[in-house]
Amino acid sequence: MSLKFEKETIRHATETVPGGLAHLPRDGPLPGTSGKHPFAEAVGTAITGGKKNAGTRGYLMAYINELERNPLRTKMLTAGTLAGLQELLASWLAKDRNKHGNYFTARVPKMAAYGALISAPLGHFLIWCLQKTFKGRTSLRAKILQILVSNLIVAPIQNVVYLVAMALIAGARTFHQVRATVRVSFMKVMKVSWITSPLCLAFAQQFLPEAAWVPFFNVVAFIIGTYINTMTKRKRLAALRKKHFGDGGGGGGGRSAGGSIAGPGGRPESDYPPIGPNPQY
Repeated sequence: MSLKFEKETIRHATETVPGGLAHLPRDGPLPGTSGKHPFAEAVGTAITGGKKNAGTRGYLMAYINELERNPLRTKMLTAGTLAGLQELLASWLAKDRNKHGNYFTARVPKMAAYGALISAPLGHFLIWCLQKTFKGRTSLRAKILQILVSNLIVAPIQNVVYLVAMALIAGARTFHQVRATVRVSFMKVMKVSWITSPLCLAFAQQFLPEAAWVPFFNVVAFIIGTYINTMTKRKRLAALRKKHFGDGGGGGGGRSAGGSIAGPGGRPESDYPPIGPNPQY
């Protein structure tokens, strides 16, 4: 009985890929893939366990299936996790601790809440509108027009919402403070959008199923946002050290080097905004 069970287990394990690895075509498409997008398919196969698991259910496929079954919930969990992780990682990289010496500052759960409750639902709705508008239109002209609509309509809406949320998270409490944040930072964030959005949207049009667009944009925004957020924190900390040791001139209140309002002790009452991109698609 035990010997028979062992043989059956070995036989099933070797049949994970039909015909075994020895019969895989050296230059042909990977099992379970169409062969139309070899680079993307190779990356996906590597993520889900390599060639030995090609054509079988993996983590990436399970995530995409969950996106198709529960798109909004999955996007909310993804965006919330990435937004909170971005803030935590940027604080660690910049050595920006709170008054208790921890990297897990009050901004981390606030950023996670923003990603899950604001960014993801807004992105889900705007991308749904964009995809519905261009549904069935696959010509080069339609793809270019889709990119233009994304950059000139979708991205500005998301960026304004992003900057308002960042101002509130960072301590802005009046309409004047929020408006000043949006006015000063809007074009900076839009320039980042206009550089990254066409490339990312063109990639998504070519290689990704529509359900995976928003999570893909979230990952891109996570990478870029972590870098910019880290640089912003480092500059703010450098300005605070300079003022603390008396090299920044002027003692009490006023504005810090980063343009945020400084309190009597020299530490900015508001650390807004970390100029990093929202998923602007």
